[in-house]
Amino acid sequence: MISLNSHDFHLHRWGAPDAPPLLMLHGFPEYGGAWDEVATRLPRWRSIAPDQRGFGQSWAPAEVAAYDLRLLVADMAALIETLGAPVPVVAHDWGAVVGYGLAIWRPELVSRLVVINGVHPGPFQREVARGGAQSAASAYIAYLRDPRAEDRLSRDGFEGLTRLFSANMDLSWLTGARRDAYVREWSRPGVLTGMLNWYRASPLRVAPEGQPIANPHILPPEAGQVRCPHLVIWGEDDTALLPETLDGLEAYCPDLRIERVAGADHWICHQQPDRVATLIDSFL
Repeated sequence: MISLNSHDFHLHRWGAPDAPPLLMLHGFPEYGGAWDEVATRLPRWRSIAPDQRGFGQSWAPAEVAAYDLRLLVADMAALIETLGAPVPVVAHDWGAVVGYGLAIWRPELVSRLVVINGVHPGPFQREVARGGAQSAASAYIAYLRDPRAEDRLSRDGFEGLTRLFSANMDLSWLTGARRDAYVREWSRPGVLTGMLNWYRASPLRVAPEGQPIANPHILPPEAGQVRCPHLVIWGEDDTALLPETLDGLEAYCPDLRIERVAGADHWICHQQPDRVATLIDSFL
């Protein structure tokens, strides 16, 4: 446990204490321990994966306003400062939003950025505002923002959350002791609300299918620049985040490399950890 900005955060660690640090940021509905399969395949690094605000054993305030993106980024900026900045950052899903926030707002803290099936806010807002395929794929966001979401998702041993987790993707890896560990983390007091508050606090607007948003506010490239070397690892079978969210990313990230991986979806870190770790290690 570490205190960051006067609040307690739980850290998961792998690797030798004297190895160079690597920060790993999980998404929804995971927690820091979800990086185990990849982190154990990166022996040259001292991997550090916090349970982010609202997740796992970390601080989980109840107020939606406590999950403003700048506060989430400030948590991780404080952690990086304890590691001796700058550090490489590896991020998945919602963790990628925090990773991009660090690279954009605190570029002095991030030496390299690896995003795994995650989205930059500029191209993503463009796509969900169009009322097309990504809008349809993101319709679940309204479900997660609903005040009744906690009851729906936690019912029958979190069966609802598990169904959402799969979203027409391969969930064969979430069984036995691993599923037990996830349920344990989801069951901690206040955590499910904290996890959902990431969605509730987001200003993201999702158009109804076939009804594009008029004049959406889209982050312009000059305001969303990622200047460090940047790798995107993309499981091509993702049904939650679609490949069009990568279109135009080079305008925001001039030093960009994209590696598309067949036979994997949004949960590529669990499905192909050897491939993911090899790509990360060679890039870093």
